[in-house]
Amino acid sequence: MNKLIPMLPRISVFALVAALAGCSSMNPMNWFSSSPAEKPTPLVEFKPAVNLKAGWQAKIGKAHGYAFAPGLSADAIYVAGYDGQLARLDAGNGATVWQIATGDKLSAGVGIGEDLELVGTPKGKLLAFDSNGKPRWQAQLSSEVLGVPQVADGIVVARTADGHIYALDAKDGKRKWMYEHTLPALTLRSQPGVLITQGAVFAGYAGGKLVALALDTGAVGWEASVAIPKGASEIERIADVTSTPVADNKQVCAAAYQGRVACFDLRSGNLNWARELSSVAGITMDDSNLYVTNDKGEVVALEKTRGASLWTQDKLRARGTTAPHRAGAYLAVGDAQGYVHLLALDDGHFAGRSATDGSAIISRPLPRSGGVVVQTANGNVYALAL
Repeated sequence: MNKLIPMLPRISVFALVAALAGCSSMNPMNWFSSSPAEKPTPLVEFKPAVNLKAGWQAKIGKAHGYAFAPGLSADAIYVAGYDGQLARLDAGNGATVWQIATGDKLSAGVGIGEDLELVGTPKGKLLAFDSNGKPRWQAQLSSEVLGVPQVADGIVVARTADGHIYALDAKDGKRKWMYEHTLPALTLRSQPGVLITQGAVFAGYAGGKLVALALDTGAVGWEASVAIPKGASEIERIADVTSTPVADNKQVCAAAYQGRVACFDLRSGNLNWARELSSVAGITMDDSNLYVTNDKGEVVALEKTRGASLWTQDKLRARGTTAPHRAGAYLAVGDAQGYVHLLALDDGHFAGRSATDGSAIISRPLPRSGGVVVQTANGNVYALAL
């Protein structure tokens, strides 16, 4: 229990600050500071090595503080917005194939797979539609659905704000199992998803924990500490894993706020390496390296087998930088002013940039056919071509 606010149950720092100061996604580091928010680093001028230009643009609806992410398939892109709209876009030209009103406000999506499109609601409903936009089923979960639902091997996995993970039958939405994780008194509001790989579900939690669950039964395979809370106050002790873990065929890695980046053996959960590095936005991985957006908005590259530092791009500091993602021969990130940046893999220098609508890029850029797809807080979807 938070001693400073004894009458309240578990609370979200983000919710408290957002209520006082509006959207704080620009600079999460300053949610916990009494000093004025750091000004975003001005855009750096550079000679582009690649031309990143808008291929097409579509509209779905504003995010209202939620981190919606497009769902990408071979020939379609599925997008959703807070007001309940769900649409299928043609991947080639962005034309609307269909658009429906789900009948609910939405908080998470779009998860896709096995002829399902999955979205969640603030009231805890998980809604499933087929590729033609027709309702398949819905399931009532315990609280607000956060993070993009995932589907694999006939099982849909979704997580809720109260720390639960649900596994549902992809055919009818019936519950197969549920995992419950006790949360600390004070947490950072975020929308971490789950990672499904090699028959397991990996999820990071408030308090710095990473858990591995059997996809078919929900049995706990192992639990490990990405970070250990430390400090005198509840705020100082926040050490939350606020982003989705990443993995290759040997190890799974996660990052914690006010904590560490750590990689663990995929099967045993034994720690391979860890280093002090605080992150809210998240991480990505390729064949050689791990890339982290730290809590200052800087992008850091680490050698993934040992965690050795390779480079840091500090000219994105305080720009509300998203988690990075590989896009061909580059690393792509978005920022809170609607810019998408391409960074060179060898040393992190700027290689390309494109503007969108001026509102925040709300989830990491997703690679798509020689470019990237992004969704903004104002509800615009852009396909940017290299």
